[in-house]
Amino acid sequence: MDFEIFLRFLLAALWGGMVGIEREYRSKSAGFRTMIMISIGSCLFTMLSVRIGMPGNPDRIASNIVTGIGFLGAGVIFHGQNKINGITTAATIWAVAAVGMGIGNGHYFAAGCASILILLVLTILPYIERMIDRLNKSRNYSISCTYTESAQHHYETLLKKSRLRFRVIGYSREGNDLSVTWEVDGHLRNHDAFIHAICDDKSIKRFDY
Repeated sequence: MDFEIFLRFLLAALWGGMVGIEREYRSKSAGFRTMIMISIGSCLFTMLSVRIGMPGNPDRIASNIVTGIGFLGAGVIFHGQNKINGITTAATIWAVAAVGMGIGNGHYFAAGCASILILLVLTILPYIERMIDRLNKSRNYSISCTYTESAQHHYETLLKKSRLRFRVIGYSREGNDLSVTWEVDGHLRNHDAFIHAICDDKSIKRFDY
């Protein structure tokens, strides 16, 4: 029985550590040691839940792991410039906790398969994700310039020539200063073409994306 407990902790550290190595390699906030601790902790809580709650309520502790791990996951999500970061790491924390719970309840094969799938998602799918992202990239472009009646039309013509889809999401005018923000979608090379054209435009005072 003692060897079985040791084996479960060892497997929890192994599978959690494998995922943690990938996260550490990418310099994520929840890395090698964090993933091991999550997996081992979930494993221990699950074993204690089965033993303390037997026979009538074996899930009394384990059922709260999912809720508790949500607070840890929320801690790695933060809002960056024009996007939210850390969602994948938060989802990884949640999945690794499930791996630890599986090992803690003796489901070694299922936990091992889940860990391998997690690693595949984290290592291989980003390449596919980047390919998809290149096909249709969404960005917000903000331009500040001297106001003229044709200023907005001029930049929207450049967007059309670059074969980009757009809609105005912000517009302001103060005296002779005009600021317009567009939400723009299209192929990455079309975005690059538009940015190159904008950088050559001497009438722009400020350009953000």
